[in-house]
Amino acid sequence: MKTKKLVILAMLAAIAYLSMLLIKIPIVATASYLKYEPKDVIITLAGFMFGPLSALICSVVVCLIEALTVGSTGWIGAVMDFVATASFACTAALFYKSRRTLGRAVVGLISGVCVMTVMMLLWNYFLTPIYTGYPREAVSAMLPTVFLPFNLIKGAINASLVMLLYKPLVITLRRADLIPLSASAGSGSENRYGRVSLAVLLGSAAVLAVSVLFAMWLAGVF
Repeated sequence: MKTKKLVILAMLAAIAYLSMLLIKIPIVATASYLKYEPKDVIITLAGFMFGPLSALICSVVVCLIEALTVGSTGWIGAVMDFVATASFACTAALFYKSRRTLGRAVVGLISGVCVMTVMMLLWNYFLTPIYTGYPREAVSAMLPTVFLPFNLIKGAINASLVMLLYKPLVITLRRADLIPLSASAGSGSENRYGRVSLAVLLGSAAVLAVSVLFAMWLAGVF
């Protein structure tokens, strides 16, 4: 199972990297360099299956390869990218690991969005002036109007996608005998997350739809 776990983590890290390469969606019209990438979703799925340490390792690997291959913002951008990914994925996985239930998954994802948003506001305030040359006063003005909505929308999209994708992914991997029940259900406890109701799916889809519409509005699509 350790070999299978390494294979799955490597596969998820590769998918996360490819998703970063192929999907880059601008969200804020006044800051086209802020783009949504779905790699955090894949890394969070790894954390939900195998714990926060696995999410941290995937975050390091993916962000490092990204910085070495297509990164254009130097080491500061690479560190900021890692902080954004790890703060969301590791926080969500940490809450879910403590008790693998639907409620803990929701709490973990909401906490991940909050931690990521706060961390990125702080990092943007202190580091954005360094590598962009913007005056700190201008960056401060952008915090509530640009960086805050961007990170909230990004987090909401990530959280809803994780809710929609996690259970189908686990079922598929179990049927392929790639993960045991304990990898997603916890040691000796019933995985109530598996009883995903129609209301949860519809709620996640609704959050995703609202987040996408809000992102399109900020991007100036309508």
